[in-house]
Amino acid sequence: MSIVMRVTTVTIYLFLAFTVFISNNLEAMSWPCENAVLLRNFGSNEKGKPTLGMVFYGNTEVLAAESGEVIFSRSSDNNASRLPSPLGAWTAIDHGDGLISIYSRYSGEPAVFDRADDYETYNAYGSSYIEKSQPIAVSGISGWSTQDGFYFIVYDRRERRWINPAMIVTPSRNTSPLQILSVELLNTQGVPVSSRNLTQGRYTIYVDTTAAPSARTPAAAQQPVSKHAPQRIVCSVNGAEAGSLNFEAVSARDGILMVYRNGLVPVERIYSHHPAFETADVYLSRGQVNIEVIVQDAAGNTSSVVNRLIVN
Repeated sequence: MSIVMRVTTVTIYLFLAFTVFISNNLEAMSWPCENAVLLRNFGSNEKGKPTLGMVFYGNTEVLAAESGEVIFSRSSDNNASRLPSPLGAWTAIDHGDGLISIYSRYSGEPAVFDRADDYETYNAYGSSYIEKSQPIAVSGISGWSTQDGFYFIVYDRRERRWINPAMIVTPSRNTSPLQILSVELLNTQGVPVSSRNLTQGRYTIYVDTTAAPSARTPAAAQQPVSKHAPQRIVCSVNGAEAGSLNFEAVSARDGILMVYRNGLVPVERIYSHHPAFETADVYLSRGQVNIEVIVQDAAGNTSSVVNRLIVN
């Protein structure tokens, strides 16, 4: 398997087109923290389910990514609903045009209120304005979290979709290249095919990929290891695109979460082969077959591999 560093014209066009769309419709947000480690990014395969935001690790202040109106805030010890919340302590900020940012799984009571009676006033009237980069809370453990940190989500209420924060947050300085860990083919019986000599027929292609370790990745062995999804995975067979999996957004349709892969596809299908992603369904005819996989992150870093097979 050889490494080929290149991006197709179609891939570049789609990325630029979506970037222009985002820049024309949404203001750039800031990072919701200054020194926490990005543990999992949007779209990561978390035991068969997509991560719908950014999971940060470490002790830090949680900052408002953009100015707006606080429309909900819940402390970690608020049991008014009598049901445990997977988000734990969380705050939601409305930025207008249906766009909401959510900060959750932090510690204690939100810090957006300067005095104790401010919190009572908010609960009574349900309104409080916050400025960009103003502290919201302190990272910690609440909800379904098991380590210090917090969970950052961007949600579009109008379109009923979760947006990849990397599309609208000021780009990270992280320039670590992506790594393609594996490209696996499964036959129609769901059995992995390890041989480079295949029988003619239909196959499903799964790709496992992650960002390489960087300065933002925890170095200590006892700390959690970062696992990142790319911005896009493109699979081609003999030069023709067979599948393009995009992680710009996850949509809700009739109660089912959908991700875009040449059209909307249920996430349970794309994420079922943990920790890889189902990237393409292909029919391989007799002869030599070149399967190329290209991965790209939000910063524009790309990597690719070419797998040469013989189909009988």
